Amino acid sequence: MITLCIRYTLNPTKLADFETYARALLGQIERCGGKLGGYYLPTKFAGPTNAALALIDFPSLAAYEQYRAKLAADPEAVESVRRVDQSGCVLNEDRSILQQVADSAN
Repeated sequence: MITLCIRYTLNPTKLADFETYARALLGQIERCGGKLGGYYLPTKFAGPTNAALALIDFPSLAAYEQYRAKLAADPEAVESVRRVDQSGCVLNEDRSILQQVADSAN
């Protein structure tokens, strides 16, 4: 199992646009082969107010590569990306692949 971790830097005045984008992605991610661990928005309680996080699980790197191809060809996903780009809510994306070594069940 691998996890795609996407760290977003957001325009803090456009968090609602990002939230709309994140909520729309659930079906698109699963349809294309990913398992959404969650999209997380910043709070005003602690930490930066312009950083968000997404975690998406895949059984293998090959499955992640297939997901990327399917997502790029999915009309709904392409439209979601167009809308989020047009809104200007995402200033930067930083992607990394993580491998879990322990969880609460172990």
